[in-house]
Amino acid sequence: MATPTEQNFLDYKQAEKKALEIVAAMKTASAKKADIELALLVAIFELHKGTLPPQTIGNIVQGHLKQIIPFYQSKQQPSG
Repeated sequence: MATPTEQNFLDYKQAEKKALEIVAAMKTASAKKADIELALLVAIFELHKGTLPPQTIGNIVQGHLKQIIPFYQSKQQPSG
């Protein structure tokens, strides 16, 4: 049986998988990345709508970005 921390990670990975499936489907709806990016951000605000003020939601998004940017930076291939 998974520990609570392990279960949280498994739940996250399931949600991440679903989100990536949604992004793949969105790419068929619009070739413009800005449209997809904006739609995903709107979805985050809708997720918290009525429970948190918009500024707080923005701060949450910024906090998540601070955590995941280093992960993606470490995965970058050197150019050249």
